[in-house]
Amino acid sequence: MADRGWRVRDFDKLTEGEILALAISSEEEDGRIYADFAHTLETDYPASAGVFREMATEESGHRRQLIDLYVEKFGDHIPLIRRGDVRGFAPRQSAWQVHSRGLEAMRSQAQAMEKEVAQFYRRAAARTTDAQIRRVLGDLAEAEVEHDSAAGKLVHDNLTADQRKDETEAARRSFVLRIVQPGLAGLMDGSVSTLAPVFAAAFATHSSWNAFLVGLAASLGAGISMGFAEALSDNGSLTGRGRPLIRGVVCGAMTTIGGIGHTLPFLLSNFITATVLAIGVVIVELAVISWIRWKYMDTPPLAAALQVGFGGALVFATGILIGVS
Repeated sequence: MADRGWRVRDFDKLTEGEILALAISSEEEDGRIYADFAHTLETDYPASAGVFREMATEESGHRRQLIDLYVEKFGDHIPLIRRGDVRGFAPRQSAWQVHSRGLEAMRSQAQAMEKEVAQFYRRAAARTTDAQIRRVLGDLAEAEVEHDSAAGKLVHDNLTADQRKDETEAARRSFVLRIVQPGLAGLMDGSVSTLAPVFAAAFATHSSWNAFLVGLAASLGAGISMGFAEALSDNGSLTGRGRPLIRGVVCGAMTTIGGIGHTLPFLLSNFITATVLAIGVVIVELAVISWIRWKYMDTPPLAAALQVGFGGALVFATGILIGVS
């Protein structure tokens, strides 16, 4: 890393030929990123894949125009100068780095890329003294400005309202399958199943510390168990539920969080205060679970509250009965 620092150059010190070489490599990199976006989205989002294919074609056209200009001015050899060799450029994220964040993340990155390219062309045009180079760079910058951004324009031109709606719904379903469902299963298990051992220990011993230890052990044990169970349930290839490792981590983490929530109050030495606070946390946890079921699982709010509340009350009562017996 230390060796690389001195090789990074200031944009203002680039020659006209180096500016064109940088523009050529930038257009090639952006075109490949858009092509990767299109390939990644082909199966689930064919309309957006078409958008990015057209953007890749547009970048290829810009690149050919710049290559022709470079060859005319400076000869056949084009030095490799990349964004990373010049100060002031933000690194581009590859398709695989953005895909996990969803379709809108790809569209947002595309718009950010186009804005940066427009700014680069404006600066480059201002730097050159060659009239032809200035004109080409200025035309490219003006094209970006007139289109507002290629990403926004192409989305508008290629995606109908119905297509955008369908793709948004598909993205929502994917998010529910890959994140919400395993997370909700873990949260429900952690919040509800640990109620019995925590409150049984609390009412049996009347010791906050004992209740805390039981709750901690139950939460961590349930988190590990649920995480492995979710990760091993299926590999996602047929169900579309995504990578098993991610689902397992999400499920295990949410299970632990669900149990730890009403366990932490028992760190208070006063048993009555800790118990009252823990009950309050349980009510909040059940409300959050009901909200998630209503928000993402299309469960009517009243039905969600009754189902979760009834189940939680049964487990809570079981724990108390065992603890006082």
